[in-house]
Amino acid sequence: MRIPRWAVLSRIALVASSLCAATVAGAQAKPKTKPPKDPATLQAKAAKDSAKAVKDSGKVLEFFKSETPINVTLTTNIKRIRGDKGDNAPLRPATWSYPAADGSIAVLPLRIRTRGIWRLKTCEFPPIRMNFTGEEVKKTPFQGLDKPKLVNYCRNTDEYEHYLLQEMQLYRVLHVLTPASHMVRLVRLAYADSASGKVEATRYAFIEEEPEAMAIRVGGKALKLQGALPDDLEPEADLTFGMFQYMIGNTDFDISGLHNVELIGLRNGGYIPVAYDFDFSGAVNPRYATVDPKLSIKRVRDRLFRGYCVPPETYPKVVALFNSKKESIYALYADSIGKLIPADVTKETLKYFDDFYRLINDPRSLKREIMDECIKVK
Repeated sequence: MRIPRWAVLSRIALVASSLCAATVAGAQAKPKTKPPKDPATLQAKAAKDSAKAVKDSGKVLEFFKSETPINVTLTTNIKRIRGDKGDNAPLRPATWSYPAADGSIAVLPLRIRTRGIWRLKTCEFPPIRMNFTGEEVKKTPFQGLDKPKLVNYCRNTDEYEHYLLQEMQLYRVLHVLTPASHMVRLVRLAYADSASGKVEATRYAFIEEEPEAMAIRVGGKALKLQGALPDDLEPEADLTFGMFQYMIGNTDFDISGLHNVELIGLRNGGYIPVAYDFDFSGAVNPRYATVDPKLSIKRVRDRLFRGYCVPPETYPKVVALFNSKKESIYALYADSIGKLIPADVTKETLKYFDDFYRLINDPRSLKREIMDECIKVK
């Protein structure tokens, strides 16, 4: 893996302000990472990371190899967790109970903390980051998990559960298109209050692959470098990212500011963006979703391409990728997980995708809606 181009990234800090008008609310492109003082030290670390990436690439945690939902009970002090609304919420004690192979109920100690921005402020049950203990989790179905995100219900209604399942489907769609995506696993989760002993809700949730594990799997390293510009990114990966966001009708991201984006440094020296967090997309279309008033669209179902511009020869390759994966993408909505979504919602989603495919396969529409709308950075 090459050393990040600090001179370029310093330049990025100067131009980031010009992109603010196109970013979603709350996404600020303010670089926080300072250039290292010792390039030789960074060179040695980069070589070590590269060697490890070669050794570990392609590894998938056993947990994500299956798509069978696991029945789990999360027990914690729910009132206390609901009260943790700040940016630096403390870790709270919890337990994670599940059926063991011998028929008994296994119990894992766990610590959890609240996370997020919008959901943290508005949801009945806040979004959670879990913290497993390495020794305790060994030789369990959750081995290898460290501090994954739990994407849990926002409100205890069927409608909001369907939103969650629709969002999980989009993670699966992205993974069909590219391995540079977070793998996910569905759980049927009971939320038990340790104070009262009562189960307050039982809803689907999903666990998201951690950025570090995902980066290792694709042969790279997760970076916290803000300010990435088109020249810093692999063109095909960059356009795949942007076209996927366009396909699902998502504008709630910003590559430069790392808003709902992971940046992966590959061992061959390239950089790729990885998308996550899709609940404000048109494909999910929840009642609460809005778009940034600075943008030219008014509804999340309206598509707007917000990816970077790439070399012209990149577009046919990426269009061919999406076309080759169309059948597999649509099949996700007919499998055991897809069938958890109401049939009318699935029908509307696939119709929404049909519109996308018609557009990218019409040269004039592709040029007008994507190639001419891409973000240009001088």
